[in-house]
Amino acid sequence: MLKNVFLFFLFLFISIFKLTAQKQEVNFWDNVRFGGGLNVGFSSNNTTISVSPSAIYDFSDSFSSGISLSYLYSNNKTYNSTLNVYGASVITLFEPLYSFQLSAEFEEMKIKINNGFNQNYYWNPALYFGGAYRTGNISVGLRYDVLYNENKSIYSSPITPVFRIYF
Repeated sequence: MLKNVFLFFLFLFISIFKLTAQKQEVNFWDNVRFGGGLNVGFSSNNTTISVSPSAIYDFSDSFSSGISLSYLYSNNKTYNSTLNVYGASVITLFEPLYSFQLSAEFEEMKIKINNGFNQNYYWNPALYFGGAYRTGNISVGLRYDVLYNENKSIYSSPITPVFRIYF
């Protein structure tokens, strides 16, 4: 009798261990999504090129977090100026309701401005809180920079559009 109880609990322990071990065998890369943005703009006096690859990890169906790198180049012939911006950011995405996505993002950018007469280099931090409509792999919305400084930011407003694609 004692032998049967021991074998029963041994079998139960091995079964539970095996089930939990199977649940923990999730491949890290199965939960990683890659994406980002690409922007190219040309006019008779201005050229702008922007690239920002990123990767996020899905912790659950409604919570993700990741990193992004960015580079922006702009050349304005009217003012004989060149702008180079290098940056990195950390982003967190939360989807409390179906298709509605909240975001928090901290970004640090190194801005280099050359207007032909002098060069200006400085760092500019940004902390964005935003909301977006998400359908499939695409999110479209707005974000607000709570650290916005009109004398340092490359944007004309603390409110900027959001367009994200993750695969």
